[in-house]
Amino acid sequence: MPSVLTTRPTRWFAQCVLLLFVTLPFYAAGQLPAGLGHFILGNNGEPIEVFSYKPPTYTDGPLIVMIHGSDRNAEDHRNWAVNMAERFGAIVVAPLFDKTRFNDERYKRTGGVLLEGKLQPRETWTFNILLRLVAEVRAREEKPQLPYYIIGHSGGGQLVVRMALFMPGEAKRFVACNPGSYPFPHPTVRFPYGLGGLPAELTDDAALRRFYAQPLTLFLGTGDVWQLASDYFDLSPDAMKQGPVRLARGQNFFETSRQNAATHGWPFHWRIVETPRIAHDAQRMFAARELAEAFFGPEPSAEKVIPAARW
Repeated sequence: MPSVLTTRPTRWFAQCVLLLFVTLPFYAAGQLPAGLGHFILGNNGEPIEVFSYKPPTYTDGPLIVMIHGSDRNAEDHRNWAVNMAERFGAIVVAPLFDKTRFNDERYKRTGGVLLEGKLQPRETWTFNILLRLVAEVRAREEKPQLPYYIIGHSGGGQLVVRMALFMPGEAKRFVACNPGSYPFPHPTVRFPYGLGGLPAELTDDAALRRFYAQPLTLFLGTGDVWQLASDYFDLSPDAMKQGPVRLARGQNFFETSRQNAATHGWPFHWRIVETPRIAHDAQRMFAARELAEAFFGPEPSAEKVIPAARW
């Protein structure tokens, strides 16, 4: 027979371990921690690593969902967005789209709308992950109406534009920083560079009208004028037809879309905001003075969320 001296500590330890496992989900699903944070989004059985930042003085500011570029460096993007979070009194979350599960087609090129040239079910599109992430943060913060913005740089900017086209949701604004290519409204050019090869319900007049009515900002660095393989510049023939450099492509896409909307008499709610001398540099784009205009517009008093922002 074991003595009481050996059974009581063992039983106490076992009870503590059980209590830890029972209560851990509640702690794990609590509010985001102040400062730098990290958590796993369950995402219907396909876990996504998420890096976060919540200002210590946070009260009721918006949520900013940050999409990394082709380097797949979500943690760096979160770190570069700390100033942004403090400046606007916002929570920032940056999901990681790893290369193993998210090739360029599922990530930036099509957002999973097409894989190997085949249309995929809407519920599998990559944009759903961002909506689940928003829902997760809202639940953790116990703020079911928490307003959110989506911003991405480079490849992340491509994903942002295509989300505005296909699955806009409730985002207050989509901010696409220095994307390398765009889905121009040309039915004869195949997606993702045009709208060719997609079903009518994704490209017809109703779809384009809805796209132009979205709160989309093209946030462009005027120094992004180099064709560098080191920053994944797209030299494909279809991309080169959009413009010789990223700055020109963004300007061309905005103007082509604006003219198309005007021709049809459709509302056009996009902005183009340029920040001087910044090249293909996410860190500097996120710190630029013009970022406030990209998010909230040139007249802060006209935006409902502005009272919570600080800049």
